[in-house]
Amino acid sequence: MSEPTTVGIVDDHALFREGLREILETCDDLLVVGEAGDSGEAVALVQERRPDVLMLDIEIPGEDVLDTVGRVRAISPETKVIVLSMYDGPQLLRRLLSAGIRGYLLKSVHREEVISAIRSVVNDPERLVLAVSRDSLAQVHAPAPNILTDKERQVLEFAAQALSNQQIANRLGLTEATVKRHLRNVFVKLGAVSRIDAVNRAVAASLITVRRDPGAMPKGFG
Repeated sequence: MSEPTTVGIVDDHALFREGLREILETCDDLLVVGEAGDSGEAVALVQERRPDVLMLDIEIPGEDVLDTVGRVRAISPETKVIVLSMYDGPQLLRRLLSAGIRGYLLKSVHREEVISAIRSVVNDPERLVLAVSRDSLAQVHAPAPNILTDKERQVLEFAAQALSNQQIANRLGLTEATVKRHLRNVFVKLGAVSRIDAVNRAVAASLITVRRDPGAMPKGFG
């Protein structure tokens, strides 16, 4: 018998990691060799175990997902990275594909799709596995306008001033949940993975105007 495919799991939710491990352990040809809860642990896992496949959640604490992918590929070029996400954003997907990931799966996929994706990227060196919406897939190679609504623009401008979600909600007369929803939409539209990333991208694209107030803006927003 051939050696099983080794897999590393990276997600900051222990319950999700345990569930994915249980799914993969039902397959004789797959072997989970380690778990991690943040980007630093993910890099250490790859450094130590060199898994054939790394299942990487898109929102782990620490460095953003693109930096993590870059470090993983620098340490272990043979490790195939499959990103797991709740978001179906074509711009972020485009950036991740450019960074060298081999798969992008929405967390709503069935267990059979996860198993099949792992086997596919290992067995076929040229295979990309994308479990996203048809609309998102169609936009991956198309230019994206990065258009924000007026309310999304306002929320992001306040976020650039280091205001909390609750403070932004108070300024705009919204609920905190609505502010979170607007920020989530901004992340998807801009292909951003953090507030700082979203602000920097919006400023670069002249989508928002950031007030230059050193006392109000945290390091990294200038």
